[in-house]
Amino acid sequence: MLPRFPLLNERIYAPYKIAALVEVLAEQGIVPEDSLKGSGVAADQIYDAATLTSVRQYAAVCKNAMALSHDPATPFKVGSRLHLAAYGMYGYALMSCLSLRDYFRLGVKYHRLATPTLTIVWTEYPDRVVWTFPDAFISSPTRELGEFLIEQQFTQHVTHLQDVAGHSCPPVKACFSYPAPAYADIYPKYLGCPCYFGQEQCELVYDSAILEQKPQLANRHSAALIQEICDRLIGQAKTSTGASGEVYQILMRKPGEFPNMDAVADTMQMTSRTLRRRLEAEGTSFVAIVDDVRCSLATEYLKTTKMSTEDIAMLLGFSDAANFRRALKRWTGKGLGELRH
Repeated sequence: MLPRFPLLNERIYAPYKIAALVEVLAEQGIVPEDSLKGSGVAADQIYDAATLTSVRQYAAVCKNAMALSHDPATPFKVGSRLHLAAYGMYGYALMSCLSLRDYFRLGVKYHRLATPTLTIVWTEYPDRVVWTFPDAFISSPTRELGEFLIEQQFTQHVTHLQDVAGHSCPPVKACFSYPAPAYADIYPKYLGCPCYFGQEQCELVYDSAILEQKPQLANRHSAALIQEICDRLIGQAKTSTGASGEVYQILMRKPGEFPNMDAVADTMQMTSRTLRRRLEAEGTSFVAIVDDVRCSLATEYLKTTKMSTEDIAMLLGFSDAANFRRALKRWTGKGLGELRH
């Protein structure tokens, strides 16, 4: 399933990234009221557990930082300050996972819980593991903001992996798709590796030898419990935001029927073309949502019922159990036996 672009306007994230950026700017003599101007977030809200913010609100504070700060290290300092403990269940899921391979996998799976300013993808090769950022300069309104977010994101990744591993675990190299800025010497200082500019894409490369390392807080029971909570949180986010949320709700009302896109668009009182356009703007598609609903239902049926594989396949609209098993493997990476446990 393709990664989703961040939903920019949904107020569903704790303001920990905003707080970290405001703190860094305050150390430069910039008062919180100026840092937060135009964001719709008040200074007394950034440490309030009840406050929920959007990606766009965080981007507004980033734009203020770019206008007010004279320190090019600002995004790097923010990334260094954003330890996983600030990320709630997302952070705990990564810290308790059983291997660094799981860390990379779960980092993508649960990224939607982490105020995602960029889409992330990880790819494992025989000799290296690579984070890539396919929409780095698509989702950002200006190139300057895109570079600011990449600088922060790369530093976050370095910080997070060190949090999980329990020791310094620097990348092999970092590549950037834009020319070297005047302050290019800052990059290796914060990222701990050689940095290359004017490359084909933005990517952070690690040695694949680290993948089997055990995180310092690895715990099988905690990992299973927290990942289950994160799965529920992801499900809640899917069903409560934007046009994609409406589609999820419609499909889940009558599980097993799976109306087509025209029928769903009629229910939402719009044309299928408008629905397609709105889903694309949210980084998804009708087909992806149907797959996601079928995957959720399949997992639920397998874990909580004793229905046969053939019956579940039929309920989910598959022509036979073999096609269902193949789809399940594609969706989850697991077989029937693993999900029945």
